[in-house]
Amino acid sequence: MCSASDSGRRALAAAGALAAALALAGCAHNTAPQRADDETAVPELRVCADPNNLPFSNERGEGFENAIARLIAEDLGARLSYAWWPQRRGFVRNTLGAGRCDLVIGVPARYELTATTRPYYRSTYVFVTRGGDVPGLQSFDDPRLRELRIGAHVVGDDYSSVPPVQALVARHIVGNVYGYSIYGNYAEPDPPRRLIDAVANGEVDVGLAWGPLAGYFAQREPVALQVTPVAPQRDAGGTPMYFDIAMGVRRGDLAWRERVQQALDRQQPRIEAVLSRYGVPMLPLPSAPQSLAQQEAP
Repeated sequence: MCSASDSGRRALAAAGALAAALALAGCAHNTAPQRADDETAVPELRVCADPNNLPFSNERGEGFENAIARLIAEDLGARLSYAWWPQRRGFVRNTLGAGRCDLVIGVPARYELTATTRPYYRSTYVFVTRGGDVPGLQSFDDPRLRELRIGAHVVGDDYSSVPPVQALVARHIVGNVYGYSIYGNYAEPDPPRRLIDAVANGEVDVGLAWGPLAGYFAQREPVALQVTPVAPQRDAGGTPMYFDIAMGVRRGDLAWRERVQQALDRQQPRIEAVLSRYGVPMLPLPSAPQSLAQQEAP
């Protein structure tokens, strides 16, 4: 990755959590959130989300971002509602930017199409294997990777957009790598799950996936799967294998962002419990978080 901006776009694309928000074109309108300031009124928290994107969100409210949205709404004393849109190219432009909603629950920290809160969790790419089949696998320099069948999430035909595949290509490990679309067949439930299914049924020996996806779906397979964070956390070429995830509001809507940040701070322990329950691999966040003003600095 060449820049923080590229990292943000590619993180979301590969993650599937916000898969298309990475390649989003367009900019957000500066429309004020439709929330009531009158304490006697019932305010509304309008969340932008994908209706078919587990483990992040779905229209039945079964994802961890749905659960986190409920915590934020409860904290703010707000009624929760959704603007549904597939997280593909144009997601922010057609939701947050169009004024249809006021908050995206998961975006890369400092994501350029939104104003972001401080990150509330950090996750990583992982190796997924059938329990005991490839013991000790955690590094891209493991010589076994040259012989194993490796499955990896990809965005369209662009293998280079996914950090783990970049690491494999840098090591000339290409002939035994099989791409599984992060988008999949959107008419079916849980499109990104196919890669984890492929590990479980022996179609591939190793899966490379964004941690939240792998952790959630591995728990739901009929065979035991092992989910191991890749190490080191930054590849030899400088490509990070972890990303900080924050919440996003319209650019310029800084007072609203501050309210969301305060709710996040109050709810952080409960949010971490939700993430743990969904099997999200989490790395420690920086111990001294930046202020929102510092975060805006170049």
